[in-house]
Amino acid sequence: MTATPAPAARARDLTAGLATNGRIDECFDLWRRPDVATPGNLAWLDRLAWRALDTGDLRLGGDYGRLFAFARWRSGLDPQGRPAPAGEGALPPVPVPYLSVAKLHHDIEQFRHLRGRGLLGSGFDTVIDRYRRIADRLAEQGASGQVPLTGADDEAIGQVYNRLVHVGTAPRLERALSDGWDPAEVEERYLGDQAGVVVIDDLLTPRALESLRSFCLESTVWSANRYAHGRLGAFFRDGFNCPLLLQIAQELRDALPRVIGARYPLRQLWAFKNGHVLPPGGNTHADFAAVNVNFWITPTEANLDPGSGGLLVHRADAPPDWDFATYNGSPEVIGSYLRSRDVRSVEIPYRANRAIVFNSDLFHATAGVRFKPGYENRRINITMLYGERADDVHHRNPQADPEIGARTAATAADGAWRSAAFARARGARR
Repeated sequence: MTATPAPAARARDLTAGLATNGRIDECFDLWRRPDVATPGNLAWLDRLAWRALDTGDLRLGGDYGRLFAFARWRSGLDPQGRPAPAGEGALPPVPVPYLSVAKLHHDIEQFRHLRGRGLLGSGFDTVIDRYRRIADRLAEQGASGQVPLTGADDEAIGQVYNRLVHVGTAPRLERALSDGWDPAEVEERYLGDQAGVVVIDDLLTPRALESLRSFCLESTVWSANRYAHGRLGAFFRDGFNCPLLLQIAQELRDALPRVIGARYPLRQLWAFKNGHVLPPGGNTHADFAAVNVNFWITPTEANLDPGSGGLLVHRADAPPDWDFATYNGSPEVIGSYLRSRDVRSVEIPYRANRAIVFNSDLFHATAGVRFKPGYENRRINITMLYGERADDVHHRNPQADPEIGARTAATAADGAWRSAAFARARGARR
């Protein structure tokens, strides 16, 4: 007699079949079940998502990623604020079980935004009040960083805190990248710059930009709150994932075949949302990829300092013998390294719909931020990482090649990093 497959195994077979045929939305109810959303099955979904991205199938990777995020981060309340049906079993543990005053204040603003748009019901007024009382208490206690979510606070807001209460819709469009910039010219600028930096203005079509803004404002995916000055992060596997984002990632690969192309698969996708003030240069780091694409979507009018608010790029690579923890998370070591070499830098001012394509080895940091108050004015940047730093064939580490290092220093101020679109936009503002 043939044994009947366990529910978890049957769920895998069904999910793989539906996902392959573009029918992943039919799987969501199935993955509410605790006998399906097991740790082993969740790990399986996560692996499939990254494997699909690695092979260049961004649609499939995004579908698996959305299902994983739903199963792992789903809310215990429906959009009206009512508890989920009892038959769904216990919620998974809160994925990021740490409170912070900045995160609580952000979520209050976001829930109010969603209430105002009719996307959450009046039941969330009680949730908002609970958030406010917890935030006030922590502020009175002088809490400046993360505080564990325990006890009464977990009972009060654990069903929704750091969970996918609402995820906006941002479907694929006929085209996401605008025709306001010349991909061939951008590639020439990037490949001709010894360090590897180029700026693109008018990256997205107006429709794509608006859709992406709505997704970021509406989606409760801003769960990473371990950063200073109230910055919040949103990552691919945690719900920062929609068809439009992956369409943009694919169109960038296709538009820039010599810079990205098939050589460098999409390795990571994230976004950061700032508070209204951020001191300059406090998060200097390099990344693990070959090529970074970083772009901004908050309206330009929100920026109170038109000469700043963007990105500071140091024309120096992370040393090849540094490990990830050092070049990505040791600001004191990085600062000492940059000062000892008198490294030249370029500050690229903030503009909505502006992208910076740069060699991921370069140290970089958010410039000083001073934006208007208000939820919709929070500065949002999106980052797409392609390939691995060890595989970069265009801008090998200068420390490994003294001749390249000398040329980089000699051309550091030549302006080669500017695209024609950047120059046109700057001229129009004078």
